[in-house]
Amino acid sequence: MQSITLKRPDDWHIHLRDDTYLARTVGDAARYFGRVLVMPNLVPPVTSVELAAAYRDRILKHAPSGFSPLIALYLTDETSKDMVAAAAATPFTPAFKLYPAGATTNSAFGISAIEEMFPIFEAMQEQDVILSVHGEVTDQEVDIFDREAVFIDTILSRISTTFPALRIILEHITTREAVEFVQDASAKVAATITAHHLLYNRNDMLAGGMKPVHYCLPVLKRNVHQTALISAATSGDSSFFIGTDSAPHPRHAKENACGCAAGCYTAHAALELYTEVFEAEGQLDRLEAFTSEFGADFYQLPRNEDSIELIRQDWQVASALTFGNDELVPTRGGDVVRWQVRTGDRPPLSDGAI
Repeated sequence: MQSITLKRPDDWHIHLRDDTYLARTVGDAARYFGRVLVMPNLVPPVTSVELAAAYRDRILKHAPSGFSPLIALYLTDETSKDMVAAAAATPFTPAFKLYPAGATTNSAFGISAIEEMFPIFEAMQEQDVILSVHGEVTDQEVDIFDREAVFIDTILSRISTTFPALRIILEHITTREAVEFVQDASAKVAATITAHHLLYNRNDMLAGGMKPVHYCLPVLKRNVHQTALISAATSGDSSFFIGTDSAPHPRHAKENACGCAAGCYTAHAALELYTEVFEAEGQLDRLEAFTSEFGADFYQLPRNEDSIELIRQDWQVASALTFGNDELVPTRGGDVVRWQVRTGDRPPLSDGAI
């Protein structure tokens, strides 16, 4: 039986939603992650330290001991320099999340004129607060498969050049262009990579009929981009690290014939899925750095001291999971995952399978 021991990993990009949904999402995320960076795109959004503190309290009601949620604040036109200073002074708000208005789920409160945010970026640079970026343009004349590359060329390159000391994370990258941009940038620029963008490409979503379980934003791209992501994630380059972008939606929203909700739920098996990718590339010795070291280092936080152990043993994912009063279909639902955590996991509140 093959096994691998890792420092306890963190997840530097996750969606937990709120209220009755938290029992599911927090239970899955807390199973083996030490820290998670929770995205703020609720309705209304989490825009201030005070709102983040209240949200964090709601999350912790469902969390076992040892689980530490950090909260990214939602960057809006109303974000002020005082709000940046407050975030910098608060240990659990290390970043602001930039959503271009209309780019993804609950992004209507996002930014429409990036240049007008430059004074805020300057304040973030001075206070050493991280800028977390959903990197897509929203111009309807730009093809959806090109929106990340165009964002990098027209917007992100200007931000990174204008604010060279600003720490920037290009989240959930999906393209070869994003990989190359991060590789060519300074050590102040990094990227997160999801399990689903490593495992799947647009053929998996579209060939033989639309598979809503794979629909996410940024959307899955061609296999040449998937290959570039796999190479980056398994390269040992500290600029790339884990960020699941696990994003649950009720089944009725995901399987809606008109308006399929964007997001893939992977928190139930995230680490196991990443492990499959690294195993396939013959790079299991680099998995710990990607999942447990590089992200903590970029966020200037200590690496976790405890560990978890995974074993090479098949298990079948439930075809559906409870999700408040709804149900959701997880990535790999009904299918087999080849790795599982044997030690170091925290018992869930309930199994949640239906």
